[in-house]
Amino acid sequence: MGTSSHLVPAGIPSSGEPCSSSYTQPQIKHIHALKTTFSVTVSVTTKTLQSSKILKLLQIFYLQCVTNGICASNLSPHEVSYINLPNVQNQISPLILSFGASDPVAATGIHADLASFAAMGCYGLPVITAILTGDTSQIDDLHPLDGDLVDEQARTVLEDMPVLAFKVGQAGSVENVTVIAEIVSDYPELPLVLDPFNAALTEQGPEAEDLVLAIRELLIPQASLLMISAVELSRLAETWKEGAEADTVAGTEAEDLAADTMTLIESGCEYILVTGTSGETGEVVNTLYNETGIVRRDTWQRLPGSHAGAGSTLSAAIAALLANGLEIPEAVLEAQEFTHAALSHAQRLGMGRLIPDRYFWAREAS
Repeated sequence: MGTSSHLVPAGIPSSGEPCSSSYTQPQIKHIHALKTTFSVTVSVTTKTLQSSKILKLLQIFYLQCVTNGICASNLSPHEVSYINLPNVQNQISPLILSFGASDPVAATGIHADLASFAAMGCYGLPVITAILTGDTSQIDDLHPLDGDLVDEQARTVLEDMPVLAFKVGQAGSVENVTVIAEIVSDYPELPLVLDPFNAALTEQGPEAEDLVLAIRELLIPQASLLMISAVELSRLAETWKEGAEADTVAGTEAEDLAADTMTLIESGCEYILVTGTSGETGEVVNTLYNETGIVRRDTWQRLPGSHAGAGSTLSAAIAALLANGLEIPEAVLEAQEFTHAALSHAQRLGMGRLIPDRYFWAREAS
């Protein structure tokens, strides 16, 4: 999986035994490629409109008609009037509001989220928090947007659309963390997937320490799931450990990891997915925790090459699966499988790192 801090190789069952990914075939759960050619006339009656399945089929049919420009010419006014009934126009894709940085390479951040959401059958609503500069080799700099602009982007959309989940990536500034925390606190019933750290951005400015503290105090307690690498968790733990005390309580790597996750869970975070812990030679372990301890531990074979955007793909896929109604443990497993498949089909678009192909399934099906 290269040098990314979030390492996710092949699909694996609950037992932890490595296996081939279930996303190697076009028939992928939660992923539906619509390649239908319409050559028949659909007759709709008031009775059939009572069926939710028929309504969904009509929604798909209507959208395909609009896409192909055949609605006006091939449907009678009677048929169009049925298709345009308000209950047929309900949103068919789960909506996810995503806060994150704009990456010109589209490997991480908002653009990576949108691609992963779409691949998982969801519709992403992007709220840009910062603008990245860089290429496939590295991220050079991050330029935060003003907090008022972040707030306006998000609240305007939330007043208009029925969002089913939040995903928070890089906030960019302490001000933006505060704004985002206030927004998500108004929707406590919605799942929040938090993936706020980007290992590819080594220099985060003079307020880096304050930013980490703000994330810990304002966002992590509200998270349904925090995704963090073992290295990032160790750095975060330094904010509540001090020199001599840290030496006194230090144990084995596994013990320290478990203790650090419990500290964050006690603050209010429901689940923590720690990625990139050490396994056997050539293996990586991803471990999911909640208040009871370890929920699942997945062992993966490390993929060759250096990838950009593995972590963004994984956290976005988890958010999409939660919006689709899955429970967190199941969503975590399926998201890892999807991410492995995207990385297995990664493309070298520039001279630097490989970029995950989130639409690998569409090319396999063609």
